[in-house]
Amino acid sequence: MFIAMNRFKVSKGSEAAFEEVWRNRDRHLDELEGFVDFHLLKGPEGDDHTLYASHTIWQTRDHFVAWTKSEQFRKAHQGAGDRKPMFLGHPVFEGFEAVIGA
Repeated sequence: MFIAMNRFKVSKGSEAAFEEVWRNRDRHLDELEGFVDFHLLKGPEGDDHTLYASHTIWQTRDHFVAWTKSEQFRKAHQGAGDRKPMFLGHPVFEGFEAVIGA
């Protein structure tokens, strides 16, 4: 199992708009082999932002890499640059391989 996460520092006051973008977004994830699950997670608040993470689970790292090179990935991220005023800095990617599971 491979877990891919992008952390976003969403500017205070932009949380509802950020969540709405994700709620209405065509993700195309389920069109790819190896996709297991997706969640948008809301974390702690800082002085100037609220932390969010997009969280996807893939059968393997190779399935995730195939997603990043796919036409579905390009479609899902179309117009992402237009949303930068909603968050501080660039998203921070973190990838994890499962070593112990239930």
